Amino acid sequence: MIDKRVKNVEEAIAGISDGMTLILGGFGLCGIPENSINALVESGVTDLTCISNNAGVDDFGLGLLLQKKQIKKMIASYVGENAEFERQMLSGELEVELTPQGTLAEKCRAAQCGIPAFYTPAGFGTEVAEGKETKEFEGKMHILEHAYKADYSIVKAWKGDHAGNLIFKGTARNFNAPMAGAGKITIAEVEELVAPGELDPNEIHIPGIMVQRIFQGEKFEKRIEQRTVRKRD
Repeated sequence: MIDKRVKNVEEAIAGISDGMTLILGGFGLCGIPENSINALVESGVTDLTCISNNAGVDDFGLGLLLQKKQIKKMIASYVGENAEFERQMLSGELEVELTPQGTLAEKCRAAQCGIPAFYTPAGFGTEVAEGKETKEFEGKMHILEHAYKADYSIVKAWKGDHAGNLIFKGTARNFNAPMAGAGKITIAEVEELVAPGELDPNEIHIPGIMVQRIFQGEKFEKRIEQRTVRKRD
């Protein structure tokens, strides 16, 4: 067994430098690699291309990197609750590529599986299809989408072991699972890091072969993007 553990978040992100492309897990504010993002902010790395479902909010998640102008290009499925993301996009300060959510997930999964490209009907007839190859299948037009090419994937898991096997919890599984292994190097930030054999093999979502570095995060905030509660009777 190869021990994938690193001592801390600083060691986990070692090697990430200016101009690199990163894939970052999470759905809204759920399941984002909080410690890793904070460490990237502190590192001062810049000119990043970030691929994520969205860019968090102004003062949390990828929004922190946007505030510091460390992201050159953002590839996401929607702008979300981030006013700074919207401002930079409309002002032309930030290059933005909006991608249908399912296509974004599949482009990650394709990279994870070593599939160079695939056809999808999503986006045909819209700006998404501009400049892309198209082909008809069973009477329906599809566009050719290429798998992402990223230097690092950074994911957040509920539990992991020394070998890099991962278990996600709830909504956090949505994008973290297909993003693990989609970059040349995958960093896994986990809430609980256990010894080999402690995870039930039947519950593992991502095998350790897809992970190169793993560490236990700390002080997770787990913010709620939009809190809605029922009025008391």
